[in-house]
Amino acid sequence: MVDEHLKNHTYTRLGGKADFYVTPETYEQVQQIVKLANKDNIPFTMLGNGSNLIVKDGGIRGIVLNLQKLASITADGTTVIAQSGARIIDVSRHALVKKLTGLEFACGIPGSVGGALFMNAGAYGGEIRDVLESAVVVTRDGDLLTLAANQLDLEYRSSNIPDNGYIVLEATFSLQNGNYDEIKAVMDDLTFKRESKQPLEYPSCGSVFKRPPGYFAGKLIQDSNLQGKQIGGAQVSLKHAGFIVNKDHASAKQYIDLIHFIQKTVKEKFGVKLEREVKIIGEDLVE
Repeated sequence: MVDEHLKNHTYTRLGGKADFYVTPETYEQVQQIVKLANKDNIPFTMLGNGSNLIVKDGGIRGIVLNLQKLASITADGTTVIAQSGARIIDVSRHALVKKLTGLEFACGIPGSVGGALFMNAGAYGGEIRDVLESAVVVTRDGDLLTLAANQLDLEYRSSNIPDNGYIVLEATFSLQNGNYDEIKAVMDDLTFKRESKQPLEYPSCGSVFKRPPGYFAGKLIQDSNLQGKQIGGAQVSLKHAGFIVNKDHASAKQYIDLIHFIQKTVKEKFGVKLEREVKIIGEDLVE
């Protein structure tokens, strides 16, 4: 698709247009796109399901690659293999059906499998590196590569995937046999906690900031009297201060300006630097 509105593909409902929006259906097609982009010197950008992402108002030049059509999930014994475009929530549900434990923590994470590996997603005491066995990626040159989990440098909300220019195609998770009712009880409890505490009634990018050592980002923002603070249509959530919601047709610039305002205020009040967890991509809008 040409000139596709990216706000239709992000959880924040923010973002300008992509020059070319491509949704390949096979690994070979992904490889072909990467090789074409290299050959013709066309920039390309990976877009997961847009959950932990802000796309700027000027959009993205070149090719935007979305792997939403690569979304199969299969299980073999205690191993679950999921393609990059599958939602990590659906992988955790598939594990439940197969009576496999280990992915309960992911039952409320809205990202794709590829995005979950990209940032070593985690919640409620668990994270991807606890259960990841290996990943299939496409390199910058368009080659297929299978990497063990320990080759991805999975740390708190980070990996070497962006630095190496990898495109994740598939992940293999190593789980354990468990009891269906016990797994479901944990997932139900975590789902209740998420729904009762997080502002799911408005578009948002999820948790905006990483947890600073010794602190909680949401508590620092709350103690800075920023809950409810609004710039344009972007607002610090009244339900959870660690979230910024798109309350009223916000622009990406307003959303980003509010992030910077929060960082500045918390630094001045508490001397703590809040680092973004959310990724910002794209170009500013030229008036």
